[in-house]
Amino acid sequence: MKTGAGIAIGLSVALAAGGGYWLGQRPAASHEPAASQVAAPSAEGTKKKRKLLYYRNPMGLPDTSPTPKKDPMGMDYIPVYEGEADETPATARWIKISTEKVQKLGVRTEAAELRALDKLVRAAGRIEIDERRSFAISPKFEGYVERLHVNVTGQPVAKGQPLFEVYSPELVSAQREYAIAAQGVEALKDAGSEARSGMQQLAESSLLRLRNWDISEEQIRALAKSGASKRTLTFRSPVSGVITEKKALQGMRFMPGDTLYQVADLSSVWVVADVFEQDIAQVRTGAVAKVRINAYPDKVFEGRVTYVYPTLNAETRTVPVRVELANPGQLLKPAMFAQVEVPVGGKGQVVTVPNSAVIDSGTRQIVLIAHGEGRFEPRDVKLGGRSENHIEVMDGVKAGEKVVVAANFLIDAESNLKAAVGGFGHSGHGGAPKPGKDSEKPAPTPQAAGHRAEGTVDSVDAKDGTVSLNHGPVASLKWPAMTMEFKVANPSLLQALKPGLKVEVEFVERQPGEWVITSAAPAGKAATSAPAANPHAGH
Repeated sequence: MKTGAGIAIGLSVALAAGGGYWLGQRPAASHEPAASQVAAPSAEGTKKKRKLLYYRNPMGLPDTSPTPKKDPMGMDYIPVYEGEADETPATARWIKISTEKVQKLGVRTEAAELRALDKLVRAAGRIEIDERRSFAISPKFEGYVERLHVNVTGQPVAKGQPLFEVYSPELVSAQREYAIAAQGVEALKDAGSEARSGMQQLAESSLLRLRNWDISEEQIRALAKSGASKRTLTFRSPVSGVITEKKALQGMRFMPGDTLYQVADLSSVWVVADVFEQDIAQVRTGAVAKVRINAYPDKVFEGRVTYVYPTLNAETRTVPVRVELANPGQLLKPAMFAQVEVPVGGKGQVVTVPNSAVIDSGTRQIVLIAHGEGRFEPRDVKLGGRSENHIEVMDGVKAGEKVVVAANFLIDAESNLKAAVGGFGHSGHGGAPKPGKDSEKPAPTPQAAGHRAEGTVDSVDAKDGTVSLNHGPVASLKWPAMTMEFKVANPSLLQALKPGLKVEVEFVERQPGEWVITSAAPAGKAATSAPAANPHAGH
């Protein structure tokens, strides 16, 4: 009996313990659904209480509004709530690249600095004769070359040295006329005033005729003194220099105005340098120029810029600039080639960046500002003067801001630079998530560089490269169905776009408000892509 009672008591205790355990666990299990039910309304309440940040442009333009409004096409601005946009409007177009990718691509940055842009303007030139030191010997009467004193081209001559002698019947006649008039004046010095005055006028007229023919004063005085005319007249060099041209031959006949000799003074010469159009604004008269000649590689000649010509050569896009040089020893020969360097000073301290930092698309100049952690801001800049390695930024960059100076990932094809820069507003460069706790979380949806749409082609303008498309809703941009105009990334895409054709297209925003179709195909078929439509291909 005692044994049976003990067993019964043990069973009762076990049952009581098991029941207590079951009762203890039941409330916890029954409360789980309640907790879920409470959490759900709480989450819904939190969602309903989200803070409205602003209203954004439905076409993706960088335009926001604190209140609801419509765009010029009648589309409502889209509300943006807290938590929906991780980016502010100012940073929405920044480029985001993972730090691993930045290192692989070899991105380098330098700070914009204040510096004086001193540079050298280099130009090719040639030695020319100073036009003010070149003289032509041209008799003003008809005659014959009687004798040559200088008979070779290139012969040096001194000022006043005889060049040649000429015979002219007109010259002999003019001399006799003057001699007779001079003798008549002397004979009529005691006669009446009227006769003496008439003879005096005749003598002066004869003398003026001889002077107009370039007869020297020495010869005129000898003629007046002796009264005997000379058969020949000697022509002399007007300057010390070199005979650069000789056309006179002994015995030849010449007519008034014929150039028989040319003499040039080469003690000073010109260097005419062809300065490129983009550098001409920096060249000033009076600047010291250094000239190097291939014939004398160990010598540097110095001169001054004396004139900037007012004309531009349309074929070479250069402007001639004149530099005057002393030519001791006549080392510099006309027609020699020369290399000219003109140092030009800047306008003091200006904000500068390395030349490699500027991306020039032809219509826009862009600099990428590095904000750290793989974030880069494309910024339009206004450029000024240039030096050998740096360029002035007049607007768009401040001193101290870091700019990208080596970023080959920005350009996929030189012919598609604008599309490459415009398509960089996404985070597709980021590396894959690392294994761990973070990999269990749902990855955020990356912002796509392109968008898709289906629609019907209304019209095609092959000349302007545009297509009018009546497309359906675009979910990635929250656009409703509408008709709008697109550009095409490549003229070859126009072959796949015909009016009335239903097509599927992909497009990107190349710059604010400019939507460009990068691929197109009839609905249900594979798309035809434009070359280099994806600016990140191959990365």
